[in-house]
Amino acid sequence: MSEPVSLITALLLGFFSSTHCLGMCGGIMGALTLGISSESQGRKLAIMLGYNLGRITSYTFMGAVAGLLGYWLLAAGAGQWLRFVAAGLLVLMALYLANWWRALIWLEKLGQGLWRYVQPLGKRLLPVRTWPQSVMLGALWGWLPCGLVYTALTYAMTQPGALSGALTMLAFGLGTLPALLAAGFAAGPLQRFVRLPALRHLGALLLLVFAGWTFYGALGHGHDHDDSHSDVHSHSEMMQADDVTHPHSHH
Repeated sequence: MSEPVSLITALLLGFFSSTHCLGMCGGIMGALTLGISSESQGRKLAIMLGYNLGRITSYTFMGAVAGLLGYWLLAAGAGQWLRFVAAGLLVLMALYLANWWRALIWLEKLGQGLWRYVQPLGKRLLPVRTWPQSVMLGALWGWLPCGLVYTALTYAMTQPGALSGALTMLAFGLGTLPALLAAGFAAGPLQRFVRLPALRHLGALLLLVFAGWTFYGALGHGHDHDDSHSDVHSHSEMMQADDVTHPHSHH
């Protein structure tokens, strides 16, 4: 299962990337509630929660797949290189959030091919009139090409196992939730807060710290997952050796 530090990293990654999320998804949140009267606050909240439930569910599913892939890569001996890649992407993410270098934009181009097929399906669900529609739209929009999501997925791959990867992306999605709910309710103070340059710089510095921690682990320190994987193989080899030495000891 994911370590607490890993989940906190994913949560903060989601929160501090809220500025980018507002640019990518903030308009969608406004469109969701466009036809709802100001008196229907309960319905507006239900629609927005449904959309975010679908979006975060998609993230969680992606995380499960990423964690499973990470498990296979670890078994193939590529766990160290995977951590190096994750650390590098966290550095790029920090530079992106602080507007120091926006190299992560190229990652978003990788998902454009899939998005061409998903986007028309989402448009068919607009305007949103029911709660199930909002959940389905959110689930589709969770696949929106986003460098931040791809970085989080790569980080999820360093938490080998479907459950660990899913929990990591769940934490990331929950981190993005406050800003997107604020966008749906047009909560200006919170939106202005998450857009503060000082907050973005603080987030960038924290991500650099987490990148250093991930890089430190890649150098051979704190390999809990690798050690447990090695223990499984060692136990299996001992059992095989025992069978060869004492072929009739088991019934």
